[in-house]
Amino acid sequence: MLIPSAISLRFLSLPTSLSTISFYKFICCNRHPLFVTLGDTGTRPFPSLSMEPQSQTELLLLILCGKSSSEIELAKRLKNENALKLPDNQEISVGLYSEFAALNGKLTFDADSFMNALSATRFGQFLIWSPRLPSTQDVVSHNFTQLPVGTVCVADVQFRGRGRSKNVWESPSGCLMFSFTIQMEDGRVVPLLQYVVSLAVTEAIKDICDRNGFPRLDLRIKWPNDLYLNGLKVGGILCTSTYRSKMFDVSAGIGLNVDNKQPTTCLNASLQDLTSENFQLRREDIVASFFDKFEKFFDLLVHQGFQPLEELYYKTWLHSGQRVVIKGASEGQSVDSVVTIQGLTSSGYLLAVGSDSQMCELHPDGNSFDIFKGLIRRKLD
Repeated sequence: MLIPSAISLRFLSLPTSLSTISFYKFICCNRHPLFVTLGDTGTRPFPSLSMEPQSQTELLLLILCGKSSSEIELAKRLKNENALKLPDNQEISVGLYSEFAALNGKLTFDADSFMNALSATRFGQFLIWSPRLPSTQDVVSHNFTQLPVGTVCVADVQFRGRGRSKNVWESPSGCLMFSFTIQMEDGRVVPLLQYVVSLAVTEAIKDICDRNGFPRLDLRIKWPNDLYLNGLKVGGILCTSTYRSKMFDVSAGIGLNVDNKQPTTCLNASLQDLTSENFQLRREDIVASFFDKFEKFFDLLVHQGFQPLEELYYKTWLHSGQRVVIKGASEGQSVDSVVTIQGLTSSGYLLAVGSDSQMCELHPDGNSFDIFKGLIRRKLD
């Protein structure tokens, strides 16, 4: 679940006697980093994971990894030019996975395993990993023009993640948090992209279960952008876009609870309930499988619209035939009406039919925490 985390960063200052030519030192306990240094500046503060309260000024670490030689060269250039920035001029240190791997270092997110599992050719080829970030969405959206389309940013811990209606999420280790970049030309299908992302997540989990011979997890979509498992929320989607140079620059963010059983449930806990074998879903496999699915679905969306995906989407979401009470007013009196959800409109809102057979489009009011308690009806001609 996306819940507050007790893990935070403190600062370590290296003694002036330490050589200014140093690389990465990474000591791991279980799967979580306890100490990370990246050095070439003598007394500069270096980030370290600890259980102590968060420092007011935090140095964040980004490790860059590319699948091909061209992406590896791009990583070197971005590091050498200090090209990557965060909002509010948050201080960051940038390192190269190629240098890190040469010293037999291992990240808590296994970049080699991810790249080897990845069969998508346009998404996920360039990876940014961090042990701790305010938001993966900030990294990709703030540096959109510096990064190749399809870049993915993964964080172990996220302490200022963004959700619908500007909700803020804190996500501890054990959650999968990642954001990636997309470019689109046709603004009419941009609102439907979040549904494609949601569908790619659910299909990726099914695919991993199928390939390993395990029962499928019943991961479902709650419109517009939540993921539910056994009636409990385990994830969410956020897509934001900016129009620039006749293109929509889209940043898509995904949060998915893989390993945290509390306070509700997680993917691996549910999987263990279905099988006696000690199999665990890994974040690296989920992201790789997600991009494989997303790339195919995205091509369908761009070239044929959402219609080829509708049947699969409706099999996965929670709302076919759902009856919803819409609150309204007539002559100063409160009037409730009941409508039945039929599907999605071409603009991505809910399509419903009333008791009078009148078709209508349902919009969220933008204020209600439970989106289905704040729907606004608009009649369709």
